[in-house]
Amino acid sequence: MTEKFFQFHGTDDYIASEELKNSVNIAIALGRPLLVKGEPGTGKTLLAKSAAESLGLKFIVWNIKSTTKAQEGLYMYDTVQRLYDSQFGDRDVSDIKQYIRLGKLGEAFTSDKQVVLLIDEIDKADLEFPNDLLWELDIMNFYIPETGETINAKNRPIVIITSNAEKELPDAFLRRCIFHYIDFPDKNMMARIIRVHHPDLEDRLIREATEAFYKLRNVSGLLKKPSTSELLDWVQALALGGIKPERLGLELPFLGVLLKKNEDFDKVMRQQHDWGRR
Repeated sequence: MTEKFFQFHGTDDYIASEELKNSVNIAIALGRPLLVKGEPGTGKTLLAKSAAESLGLKFIVWNIKSTTKAQEGLYMYDTVQRLYDSQFGDRDVSDIKQYIRLGKLGEAFTSDKQVVLLIDEIDKADLEFPNDLLWELDIMNFYIPETGETINAKNRPIVIITSNAEKELPDAFLRRCIFHYIDFPDKNMMARIIRVHHPDLEDRLIREATEAFYKLRNVSGLLKKPSTSELLDWVQALALGGIKPERLGLELPFLGVLLKKNEDFDKVMRQQHDWGRR
């Protein structure tokens, strides 16, 4: 890839694989949304923030909920405020345009400079939501019938979409996206991530904590495996608590930092006497 094409390099606090960097840059070059999947803790949401930081662009986040409708990302017509003003205010309510509020996608379209737009956890919305976005993402404009105005994108935003695979996304939507699955970091990558966030930790503590963390993740039947964010908190707790690295081969101090389900906690506690790695 040429240097001109290869725009995203990652950042000091976000370590991206070569495959992930390539996916981001291909999506930018083709003007297609990048759909990112992966289990919790693999850095899906942070990727978009890192891309914005790396490229020096404004970062806009659209957090999706189960009740979110596609039009909310375009604009909203504040009928309640208009009704209030007509009854109690002194504003001329005949100008409907003053009651139009742009959504996150609308903000991205009207920005004077290119932005990075994160559509976070798209699979939380209903099944029609992704398809409802297709047209606007393809043609880069949308129509506001209340004002008769068409909003055209000044610059094509870099769109990064995350999914936790709670629902299957429509085939038509998938065909229009560049796709990347972020694998959970291996031990070497995880050690690099820890050092980025906690550069002063001793190497042995990082090594022993990482070994214990992956052994814990391999415990059969866990309802919620600990992710990267829990590990980062845990190694910090170990350091602050003065825990010696060699203890981690026999026990798991501060287990509540890693596990968040009662059933998981009880399961691991029952196995503590068998925890020794040797």
